[in-house]
Amino acid sequence: MTPSPVKLIVGLGNPGEKYAKTRHNAGFLFLDKLCEQLGTTLKADKTCFGYSAKVSIASRDVRLLTPDTFMNLSGKAVLAATQYYKIEMSEILVAHDELDLDPGVARLKLGGGHGGNNGLRDIAQQCATKDFARLRIGIGHPGVGRDVSGYVLKPAGKADQDNIDNAIAESLRVIDLITQGDYPRAMNELHTNLAK
Repeated sequence: MTPSPVKLIVGLGNPGEKYAKTRHNAGFLFLDKLCEQLGTTLKADKTCFGYSAKVSIASRDVRLLTPDTFMNLSGKAVLAATQYYKIEMSEILVAHDELDLDPGVARLKLGGGHGGNNGLRDIAQQCATKDFARLRIGIGHPGVGRDVSGYVLKPAGKADQDNIDNAIAESLRVIDLITQGDYPRAMNELHTNLAK
């Protein structure tokens, strides 16, 4: 896919207090930190089945969205947002937890498969395309496939959470470049900073 400036940033997770601090909610956490940085709060948005805000990043209007559906139904909110706000899938960044990356690592990716993430799977199915950008926030892997669901729905330990927070902070440092569609530079800076 060809990189485009970003008009919608979606954070994936599960709604409700029960899931708030779990590894699976790394995408929600990213949006929380972005809202903090921008001095804004998300408000209920029934049209998009979630919580949203309109912000300015790098002098561009950007919509932020956290679906209020469970992770495996994330596509419903994303599809509604693209239709209502007339946004192309190539103008979206989806922030999500990534089992295949260690805590403390974040990677930008343009298009591709869902890697077992049910949120990405549902977005690709509902919106009939895999051509959207992702911010993959590493949460580590429990080592055995059958342990994954229990692992992602538990909070990370302190050391891992500190590393996840650091990866999110580094990702936010390149949010202007991402919003402008300058993925090569954003990738270079993010991947280099987190490799140190």
